Amino acid sequence: MINEVGNIAVHTENIFPIIKKWLYSDKDIFIRELVSNGCDAINKFKKLVSIGEAEAESGTRYYIKVVVDKKNKTIEFIDNGIGMTAEEVKKYINQVAFSGAQDFLEKYKESMGEENQMIGHFGLGFYSAFMVARKVEIDTLSYQRDAEAVKWSCSGGTEYEMSPSDRKERGTTVTVHIDEDSEEFLDKFKVDEILRKYCSFLPVEIYLLDAEEEKKSKKEEDKPKPINDTNPLWLKKPSDCSDEEYKEFYKKVFHDFSDPLFWIHLNVDYPFNLKGILYFPKLKHEFESIEGRIKLYSNQVFVADNIKEIIPEFLLLLKGVLDCPDLPLNVSRSFLQNDGYVKKVSSHITKKVADKLTDLFKNERERYNQYWDDINPFIKYGCIREHKFYEKVKDIIIYKTISGEYVTLKQYLEKNKSHHKNKVFYITDEKQQAQYIRLFKEHGLEAVILPSTIDTHFIQFIEIQEKDIKFNRIDSDLSESLKGEEDKKDDKKMAEKLETIFRKVLTDDKLKIRVESLKSSSIPGMILLSEQPRRMQEMSALFGGMDIKNMFPEEQTLVLNKSSDLMKLILDMEEDQEKMRIICEQVYDLALISNKQLEPEAMTKFIERSNRILTMLAGQK
Repeated sequence: MINEVGNIAVHTENIFPIIKKWLYSDKDIFIRELVSNGCDAINKFKKLVSIGEAEAESGTRYYIKVVVDKKNKTIEFIDNGIGMTAEEVKKYINQVAFSGAQDFLEKYKESMGEENQMIGHFGLGFYSAFMVARKVEIDTLSYQRDAEAVKWSCSGGTEYEMSPSDRKERGTTVTVHIDEDSEEFLDKFKVDEILRKYCSFLPVEIYLLDAEEEKKSKKEEDKPKPINDTNPLWLKKPSDCSDEEYKEFYKKVFHDFSDPLFWIHLNVDYPFNLKGILYFPKLKHEFESIEGRIKLYSNQVFVADNIKEIIPEFLLLLKGVLDCPDLPLNVSRSFLQNDGYVKKVSSHITKKVADKLTDLFKNERERYNQYWDDINPFIKYGCIREHKFYEKVKDIIIYKTISGEYVTLKQYLEKNKSHHKNKVFYITDEKQQAQYIRLFKEHGLEAVILPSTIDTHFIQFIEIQEKDIKFNRIDSDLSESLKGEEDKKDDKKMAEKLETIFRKVLTDDKLKIRVESLKSSSIPGMILLSEQPRRMQEMSALFGGMDIKNMFPEEQTLVLNKSSDLMKLILDMEEDQEKMRIICEQVYDLALISNKQLEPEAMTKFIERSNRILTMLAGQK
């Protein structure tokens, strides 16, 4: 029988994170640590049973119970695992620098398999309880024959007490007496939320009870349902999982009622241990693409969301779960060390994602095309952020055209080489740029649709990678195929006269005016905006940066179509200067409206002028 009072032996290098509570970033971590320790204790016992060094009662159901007693201000963490002897308590609890998991693994490393990896470190993880406790007690009984039950208690300092315990069943109960400043953890709903966050997929059944429910559960055979799934989908072989299971798991974990587009099931045993599922979600709107979430687990224990050291940044646009038992986690298991192993895992994940996309492109092109509107922001962002990813997927990047086809850059250039040479014409707004699109379609020309905010960055990236290729928005330049015959000598005077008339009427020194012969006679004028200054202004507006309008002023060009009958009529209006002014202003505003919305004052003038023109036409009749 043991009765002992002593001091906890804390090695110098560990004293600061414990005493100053630097061990963990969030107080709720203590629940994860104590449940994980209970899980480890059960796994240890099951391993000993499997190798014949311990015996379990027939029909044993392993469990961890978390009992919240609001009245007595305690939380109990109960397991029926391996338990501890008095000597083990002294070694693993009283000497903080030691780890029960490390000793156990060293002793049984030859017989330990992947399925029995230890989750926690009984010692430091246990001490996380003191972040919220005024006192912590341990009641434990070892599996070993003739072992005596032991009670250990400590009130937050380095002094402890050990004495006999009245515990009769194998296992351990850790009782945390909650301090006044942490009483929010006595709310059962809050504890339930924390358990589901960290322990939803632990391999041992977890039950959350209040004090009254615990009393009933001891008397009644009917147990409450466990709050966790002990065999999550990512641990199964991909060949054993159905599409419905993947979809159900996605909805359950991410609370998304929509089906994912597709997924990648990672199942790697060598050269490292990595399992998980990455989902490509269907986007409801463009900016939703930044709301991805990759949950990182270690031996089925939740570690954190979106850890960039292990998950390539561009993959954070996805949703998924990754379980990496071999990760070199630091003492709190909340952050990763950035070493070579982690980089290998990150590179492997990138490769698997690229392989999946390539396989879809080659073998299920129709589906790939259907997914493109949802997955293209992710792929483009990945290309910009990670060059290795771009190298793997550059040949499967596709573009939707104004005719509804999906083509690669190579296919677009090949199809349009007689019209565009190495230019790629694109549109950003199908409604606003409708006139330009109609003009292209009338003449059998093709343009691609790039409506996303990321596209401005992406086309600049492609222009750097593929130096001979230039992207031009459909309103920034005229395709040679839109132009009519070259000017005859007789037409030059007409062109010069039209330019003089419009320059005099519009009185805008910054406006460039060009007179062209276009194949379409129905368009009197078009606005062209210089590509690069417009891009720079758009990027500045997007990121709220400095005002660069003065650095990159918008270069606007009014293209007058001398093939238009209206241009010929304008030349005949010289005797009626007022009428000529009204028509020229209207031609300019119509060209502007086809390019962008007019400012309020300009729109008011446009409407007034339109009414006046209608009145003039009615008067002629």
